[in-house]
Amino acid sequence: MLKTRIITALILAPIAIGGIFFLPPMGFALFTGAIITAGAWEWANMSGIESPAGRIAYALVTAALLYGLLNVSFVAVLWLALVWWFVGFLLVRSYPSGSDKWGSVPARAVMGLFVLVPAWVGLNHLRTGGFQFGDSTSNLLLILYVFCVVWVADIGAYFAGRAFGKAKLAPRVSPGKSWAGVWGGLVAVGIFALVVSTLASAGTGETLLLVAASLATGLVSVLGDLLESMLKRFRGIKDSSQLLPGHGGIMDRIDSLTAAIPVFALIITQLGWLITGHW
Repeated sequence: MLKTRIITALILAPIAIGGIFFLPPMGFALFTGAIITAGAWEWANMSGIESPAGRIAYALVTAALLYGLLNVSFVAVLWLALVWWFVGFLLVRSYPSGSDKWGSVPARAVMGLFVLVPAWVGLNHLRTGGFQFGDSTSNLLLILYVFCVVWVADIGAYFAGRAFGKAKLAPRVSPGKSWAGVWGGLVAVGIFALVVSTLASAGTGETLLLVAASLATGLVSVLGDLLESMLKRFRGIKDSSQLLPGHGGIMDRIDSLTAAIPVFALIITQLGWLITGHW
């Protein structure tokens, strides 16, 4: 299994790096759209759509929605995403008693659209928008930053959870997660934000706001992970798919990012660090 994971990572890493950091904006939109469409194919299964034709149809509908949003206000979609993740928090908090309200196949399919579509919109807003923080104006570094916030939160949570993780965060959804892991991840994110602010020569006010924005992003990334875990537990599956040998599915790799990206993009837009750009 370890060998398989390593081989898969070695193949996918250059593809991901090239697609995210070396493509022009429209190429970036197509590349990330393909990833989201593949994630939609997996979500169809988590929704209870078992037939291959049904899963492909769901993925194509998702792709069509992405295309239809090319000229729609990104910020409006991001506000909708913020509302959705508040609803998602309520769903995770009430599980399993509240599953009768969303357990039907159509309801779970709609949930997938609220998860996947705003993530793509937020990512492309980060890519095309006019950005300024401290002395940094690089959209590519901005995208790398939000990725790193999620990764740092995961790493901090792992070590803090192993050392102090007795109180479980959501045992009915994801028994392995603990409150200590959450706090450890947030501490790591806060330190990371301070380091980045220093490197960007940001002022005190900007630094404090970046720390706050990063902590909110790290916190909501946990919710993204929990929501997908809830759907898989309800569906009775371990992984979203086997598309990535040794790693499960695409959704298993991007679940936290689907929540973190639109929330982070909305926050820094409201702070005035990111303005809507053009293709």
